Amino acid sequence: MTFRTGPGQRAALVRAMHLLVGLAALTGVAMELAVAVTDGPGLAPTHAERLVRLFSYFTIQSNLLVAGVSLALAADPWCDGAVFRVLRLDALLCIAVTGIVYNTVLRGLTPLAGAGLVANTLLHVVAPVGAVVVWLLAGPRPRVGGRTVWWSVAYPVAWLAYTFTRGAVTGWYPYPFLDVTELGYGRALTNAALVAVVFLALAWGVRVADGRLPAADRADRDGLRRDVTSGA
Repeated sequence: MTFRTGPGQRAALVRAMHLLVGLAALTGVAMELAVAVTDGPGLAPTHAERLVRLFSYFTIQSNLLVAGVSLALAADPWCDGAVFRVLRLDALLCIAVTGIVYNTVLRGLTPLAGAGLVANTLLHVVAPVGAVVVWLLAGPRPRVGGRTVWWSVAYPVAWLAYTFTRGAVTGWYPYPFLDVTELGYGRALTNAALVAVVFLALAWGVRVADGRLPAADRADRDGLRRDVTSGA
């Protein structure tokens, strides 16, 4: 990452970028939650079921991941560790898949206006684009190895297993392309496999890019560390 500024300005800029992405994702989730809390059960049989369904959406979970990781990086731009690397990669990949799938498959299926349109834009456009752009500009990297890539697959696989298991019990599926009731298991599982392939391809693409894009050099990291230590 190269900014023509001093260490203190670089630190502020990096924190601000992560903070903006985190707040965009968190605001989108908060708006959807506010509607679900105040608007009754909606299409769900009970209010509690509506809330469970809300947090069962991959979109909501991926935005929560982005919010958590981005806010952690806003507080500590060189935050690191084996678990955090997996969470960072998952956040980046999941929000990218969210943006890609929504804007190529799901956009326009549900008419939106007002606050719903704003929340939808934050969750499916602003957060995905922002997360990718900030990663390209500020990293942190290099952080992605083969083990991190394989561990990152655990979450989406677990989400798919949860989705199909819960769907078999309740008959509800969060997305039309996974709806076993309408499509049957063969087509729904094929669609899930395609999404998994896209996820894995993106993961390895990020690994390659992580090794080739400019890394934050030691002086830059040390400058950020000094800024935080001195309260700059």
